[in-house]
Amino acid sequence: MYILKTYITTFAVFLVIDLIWLGFIARNLYKKYLGYLMAENVNWVAAIIFYMIFIAGILFFVINPAITKDSFIYAILAGACFGFITYSTYDLTNLATVRDWPLTIVFIDITWGTFLAASTSSISFLIIKKFFL
Repeated sequence: MYILKTYITTFAVFLVIDLIWLGFIARNLYKKYLGYLMAENVNWVAAIIFYMIFIAGILFFVINPAITKDSFIYAILAGACFGFITYSTYDLTNLATVRDWPLTIVFIDITWGTFLAASTSSISFLIIKKFFL
């Protein structure tokens, strides 16, 4: 039950933060730079599968070790590293393989992924410690 609670908690934190970014803050930014590539409708199945895998990674590589170490700082720093590595993989692969992939998006997205994973990890760490341990 603990695993399910921590997974749902982390998923919810991630989803809220990322949807604020995608739905409000960066919505026009992505249209401006990637409009020529964007689908008219979001493929929610693919998005949810990504979220599920990403959250499993955050829990395995960041939050569980942070809980074991009892370290909020670890949650922030390891979360930032996890986000940096994962979003760099996506954006730099696109830069290498997709024609006209904007360099501006590479920098914005990697910065966003670093912040998103660090904030998700640290907020989830605090919630899990307070309510589930």
